[in-house]
Amino acid sequence: MSMNVVERIDDFVKVRHVLASVFDKSGLETFIPELVRINPGIKIFSTGGTYKKIKEILGEKADSCLMQVSDYTGQPETQGGLVKTLDFKIYLGLLTETYNDAHNSDIQRTGSVHIDLTLCNLYPFKDTISKSGVTVEMARGNIDIGGPCMIRASAKNFIRVASVVDPSDYSAILSEMTSNDGAISLQLRYRLAQKAFDHTAVYDRTISDFLDSRPLDEVTECYNL
Repeated sequence: MSMNVVERIDDFVKVRHVLASVFDKSGLETFIPELVRINPGIKIFSTGGTYKKIKEILGEKADSCLMQVSDYTGQPETQGGLVKTLDFKIYLGLLTETYNDAHNSDIQRTGSVHIDLTLCNLYPFKDTISKSGVTVEMARGNIDIGGPCMIRASAKNFIRVASVVDPSDYSAILSEMTSNDGAISLQLRYRLAQKAFDHTAVYDRTISDFLDSRPLDEVTECYNL
């Protein structure tokens, strides 16, 4: 457990780098262009379907502000997309504290950037297990690892990062950024962190309840032992 105690932070943090990987893509067609309008120098790192959606939304502007996460990290996605955002440069960018010299030295050493806002929401696991004939293996294969890690890391570091899991918050974020030179307040970051941890808690609770409901013989039926 870290014994580091943070004593100095900024109330308002300007959004310069965004990490985006969302299941629910509603609202992106308005939110993303507004982010770029408010801060034309913004950089967005994204993956998979979210990257394709943002590229479609931005059109020619995507060339200057949108980048595949794999191009940023230098690590191609694993086959099947099993590992995409689980990378040292990503989590250094999410967890670094503004006034921590050691953290910032690591940022410089690795060529990383501070990530100021994450857009991430999870595929409802309840929908997975509601399908007819779903097996434990089918459910296991649909457990998201990178998404919850990304949400929790950014929410933990609410002293600097905005963790956005709900598209209904886009308008409040844009309003605050418009009024504050592209920055988001501690008050809003803290409220977003509360929602973020609730989002992952519900997700994990649903997985736990499903596994608790299935006996071992249903597990062993899925595999050759």
